[in-house]
Amino acid sequence: MKNNHPFHLVTSSPWPILASLSVFNLVFSVADLFMTKETFNLFVSILSLMLIKFQWWRDITREGLIKGDHTSEVMKGLQIGMVLFITSEVFFFLSFFWAFFHAALSPDIFIGAMWPCKGIETFSPLSIPLLNTIILLSSGVLVTWCHHLFQYGNMKNAQISLLLTCILGVYFVIMQWVEYKEASFTISDSIYGTTFFLSTGFHGLHVIIGTLFLIICLIRLFKKEFSSNHFVGFEAAAWYWHFVDVVWLFLYLFIYWWSS
Repeated sequence: MKNNHPFHLVTSSPWPILASLSVFNLVFSVADLFMTKETFNLFVSILSLMLIKFQWWRDITREGLIKGDHTSEVMKGLQIGMVLFITSEVFFFLSFFWAFFHAALSPDIFIGAMWPCKGIETFSPLSIPLLNTIILLSSGVLVTWCHHLFQYGNMKNAQISLLLTCILGVYFVIMQWVEYKEASFTISDSIYGTTFFLSTGFHGLHVIIGTLFLIICLIRLFKKEFSSNHFVGFEAAAWYWHFVDVVWLFLYLFIYWWSS
């Protein structure tokens, strides 16, 4: 029987604690990989995490679509959770920018007393980085347009705009891979190479995750699992994508343009 009590809107789930334990095990598996070159534990950790996430998101979808448990209070909780997650991601990238500016604003003699470091040939900010900036800004406009189409119930055009956003996300990843192939330095070439590949590489990983997030939303949209007043899953994906856009603007301005 459905529980209508306002403070018990959804049933308790085992997936959050299991996901935490799986991530905890994943950290030690990565450390074990570096020390013993053993890949089995890492494979098991990644597989278990993927299975837990799949079943967790499956339950959330069922709660919203079939059981009708996603009331306004529950949806607000999901939105707050996404905002807190994005906030943690902001501080994650803040650490990379901190390391970058710590080295760039006062370069010492160990890196040639100059920035970029001696021997580093940087990318032209008017080539692939500018193209990727245009790609991400365009995708941000499209996902915002899609959000407005959701609100007005125009699901047909929302499908088109969301599909174009996913295509631009894939295109961005391809162009970043091309850029890495053409790089004249590696992650071990001074602090510049380290901060460049860590910051842009993790951003690229976030673009991949965001693109997969949007593709799942597109599949759900084709399956008519969203309505004009119930699309928290897409909202979360759109917020995440805008976060990715903003981070890239700072990366482009400082790591590509200012350092060139």
